[in-house]
Amino acid sequence: MITMEISYDVRVWQIETRQGLRRDSYRGRWSVAGRRRGRTFQTYALADGFRAELLTATHRGDPFDVLTGLPATHGPRASMVGWYDFALQFVDCQWPRVSANHRRNTARTLMIVTTALLTWDPPGVGQRRVRIALQQWAFNTGRRDSAPDDVVAVLGWVRRHTPTMEVWNDPAAVEDVLLVLGTLLDGTPAAASSVQRHRRVLNLVMRYAVRRRVLLENPLPRGRGGQRKRSIAVDRRCLLNPRQAAGLLDRVRRRPRGGARLNTFFTTLYYAGMRPEEAVAPKVRDLVLPQAEEDDQWGEVTVHGAEPEVGRQWTQTGTAHEQRGLKGRDERETRCVPCHPALAHVLGDYVAARALRPEDRLFAGERGGVLAGSVYRRAWRQARQEVLPPHVCASPTGKRIYDLRHTCLTTWLNSGVPPAQVAEWAGTSVAMLFVVYAHCISGQTKELQRRIEAVWDIASPDAAA
Repeated sequence: MITMEISYDVRVWQIETRQGLRRDSYRGRWSVAGRRRGRTFQTYALADGFRAELLTATHRGDPFDVLTGLPATHGPRASMVGWYDFALQFVDCQWPRVSANHRRNTARTLMIVTTALLTWDPPGVGQRRVRIALQQWAFNTGRRDSAPDDVVAVLGWVRRHTPTMEVWNDPAAVEDVLLVLGTLLDGTPAAASSVQRHRRVLNLVMRYAVRRRVLLENPLPRGRGGQRKRSIAVDRRCLLNPRQAAGLLDRVRRRPRGGARLNTFFTTLYYAGMRPEEAVAPKVRDLVLPQAEEDDQWGEVTVHGAEPEVGRQWTQTGTAHEQRGLKGRDERETRCVPCHPALAHVLGDYVAARALRPEDRLFAGERGGVLAGSVYRRAWRQARQEVLPPHVCASPTGKRIYDLRHTCLTTWLNSGVPPAQVAEWAGTSVAMLFVVYAHCISGQTKELQRRIEAVWDIASPDAAA
């Protein structure tokens, strides 16, 4: 169903004559819902004819489309809508409904597309400043109105020099934009995951243009369009063995500043398989730990949500972290994750040593609040450099914090825990679990072979005799 935002608040003004170096031009001017519009013509007759069409529509009482500025009875007019203005409209439309991380990804994609549609840079302004102005200000609904004067000047130039939406009717232009989305600034191919994300955002923009009757159809090619296949399977080389994990955790614990907190944080990721943005969210009351004398007992932690770090300019609250529900679940859902006895012991000592109250955050920053990602990433990077041999440190082994979760889930699977149970503890689906960790499952070949041999032994002729 096609929907549009319409208005009857329309004003049509007299034609404006603009003197040029070679010839004069004539600009038709009108406004819809208080938003000024304009279109330039080479002759006065064309401008007057266009103005007459607008006046006729207002006299008939026709509604006007707020986005295009044209009567709602007109068909798609891609040539009347600038790409820059339409991109702003798209950002403002989805801003209240999407996550902060999605806002940031959308802004980056639209910035790349907009710079690709520009034929040259503003005079005296480098491309880097243009990209910053677009990504950090233009395509950020919360900051756009507070942009400094120099940024406003750059964005004004961009608005005047970007093409209209009619550019998407040119297959060559579409192909050029897709090529830019798949290439880094240095000319090397972008990561397959980044290309897929950019194309997904651009596809949403094009579908929005069709719904708003700016374009007749989605101009993006269907299918993969020659893009490289993205593999989400975990590389076995990134997994940590028990000796490596123990050495890294011990080195983090011996840090003179915040070592105990970071050691407990990493230990939680290693034994409970939580995502980093989930591990920074729990409070002490979410823990169920055994008594001090029960060293061999398991504990449990209830995960209520996640607090990913996306930057204060993208969140509704103005904080660096956004409070969200569990990934792929309803906002009110929770999940329970078992705590290995070793983890339960570490958590119990940590809570007791800091005299934490039930309402306190389990892993708080030095000044309170959420533990910053820059802090624990820096600590992990330093620990790898000091503990692992140079050739191992240069490899993917434990390179990312997320590899602690990968190691935990792989350990569960290789220990024979049913995949459905692992998926429940990890907060993912069984299908995704097999896709991501299928290459990491090992150590069960002999047992499986014995089971197969037992079946064939029963069915063999010798057994029947």
